[in-house]
Amino acid sequence: MATHEKRAVLITGGGSGIGLGLAARHLAAGHRVMITGRRSDRLAAAAGRLPGIETFTNDIATPEGRQHLADHVRQTMPELDVLINNAGVQRRVGIASDRSPWDEAQHEIDILFAAPVHLARLLVPHLLAHGRPSTLINVTSGGAFFPQSFAPLYSAAKAALHSYTVNLRHALAATPLRVVELIPPAVATELAGPGHAHGADLDAFCDTVFPLLDGSRAEVGFGPTAAPDFTERRAAEQRTFEAMTDRFDVPVYRPDGRVRV
Repeated sequence: MATHEKRAVLITGGGSGIGLGLAARHLAAGHRVMITGRRSDRLAAAAGRLPGIETFTNDIATPEGRQHLADHVRQTMPELDVLINNAGVQRRVGIASDRSPWDEAQHEIDILFAAPVHLARLLVPHLLAHGRPSTLINVTSGGAFFPQSFAPLYSAAKAALHSYTVNLRHALAATPLRVVELIPPAVATELAGPGHAHGADLDAFCDTVFPLLDGSRAEVGFGPTAAPDFTERRAAEQRTFEAMTDRFDVPVYRPDGRVRV
């Protein structure tokens, strides 16, 4: 994806944090940008800061909300060529002390894992339909590879999304749609709620990763998730995946977007 070309970009969870940071950079590059989120006040504040940005309030924690978003995008952004699955939530509660109602845990799973998987199912055909190079970016976490005891369900959901992203990339390898995994370390955002922000500077992170999200790299990290030992481990795991994935005949997408059985 050439960064000088005008893109049509959809970012979930774009009202704050990494999503808003990437939205600002896409907008500054001259791209059309739509951000989504549950909080209309946060989206309105983002629109006030970034003239020209488009917003759409909806809840991707529900299947109905995801379908509503996909329908809206098909109608209003037929040229969509960048999807960034960024929306997230992190409950900092250890396994032994978690006495919360199950619906709180289910909500976390739905946003972190069900939402990007479902949106890929809904929007991959849309991204393939125009035939131009396009990019789907799933935002995971260093916690997907180094489980965090203070946020165990978050870590597990991100690990599941990483696994799914590897398989999605394989299924789309023969098409113009590139699948990228953005792997942030801890970044100082509001992800875990007030008082929990820690980690890398948000602007430094976004400035570094933004030019790398052009589809030329399968995975993009920062700091510890871009360190040689981490990237070497990931390369070894990818080689193992590639060696084992041909054991069974699995349908994949053809270059024209149809499924090859």
